[in-house]
Amino acid sequence: MAIQHPYLLFLGDAPDQLAAKTAQGIAHWRPDWCVGQLSLEGCKADLGLPEMTLEAAREAGAKTLVIGVANRGGVFSESWITVLEQALLLGFDLAAGLHNRLADVPVLKAAAEQHGRQLFDVRHPDRDFEVASGKKRSGRRILAVGTDCSVGKMYTALALEKEMKARDMKVDFRATGQTGILIAGSGVSIDAVVADFISGAVEYLSPANDVDHWDIVEGQGSLFHASFAGVSMGLLHGAQPDALILCHEPTRPHMRGLPDYPLPTLSACIDANLAAARLTNPKVHFIGIAVNTSQMHDSAIEAYLRRLEDEFELPTVDPFREGVKPLVDRLQ
Repeated sequence: MAIQHPYLLFLGDAPDQLAAKTAQGIAHWRPDWCVGQLSLEGCKADLGLPEMTLEAAREAGAKTLVIGVANRGGVFSESWITVLEQALLLGFDLAAGLHNRLADVPVLKAAAEQHGRQLFDVRHPDRDFEVASGKKRSGRRILAVGTDCSVGKMYTALALEKEMKARDMKVDFRATGQTGILIAGSGVSIDAVVADFISGAVEYLSPANDVDHWDIVEGQGSLFHASFAGVSMGLLHGAQPDALILCHEPTRPHMRGLPDYPLPTLSACIDANLAAARLTNPKVHFIGIAVNTSQMHDSAIEAYLRRLEDEFELPTVDPFREGVKPLVDRLQ
């Protein structure tokens, strides 16, 4: 799917800032794609963008109304549907990363068909994929892997893309999750692909390219997470990564959502990911470690990063606090 921008970000009646984390991510990484935000009465989220009506946003050039907020109870409220239908009538496409589909709302499906507009349900792939071939493809690829879920893999990948583009390197971010797709404007929500076709979908997402071109494939899950390891393995095989980056959040007492499963050691995570990735690229190697230090005390951060750097002989950074220049230096 290829979503047209500029965007108008729909915040609906978000009860707090966290509910609008998808919109927040888009506004942070693609500010030039965002003309403004549209909030309903009672909205408690604010992206710091101009508050705009549908008409004003359309006049400003917006092409897609993006639902950047999680809805309550998995059901579109009537107030949302009224606004979304009006957007279609005014010539907007609609995009959402929710589990429930825009296309399953009869009034929206009918309005889109009547006015020739598109509905992008980015959690749900809009095409079929082949089984992976495992054949070597030209071009180069980076994949962020994690000790756990939600440790900063997407943020690290996007920070890499930004730094590499600043150095005039040939690079593309290849999104594999709903927020990443809305940030990139295209991609495949890999966790919604039937298991046999996950690696094939990643091959499709990151095709052959120039020998000096880098694809940064957005990572998902963790090989050590009992719930999501299958998606992580499919990404490792389909991406055929030349370079891996290990993402870690050091303060967690256990795997996210799994209190009976402790976090793996970084050594175990490195070894397991290399072993899995070598099936399709025997030359794969780690180029660095990205640490989410948001829950650490400021006074402990620097010593912790330097200790990992010494132990693993890899550049170690917090991408949010200090950027990813040492990782890109390693690529070059």
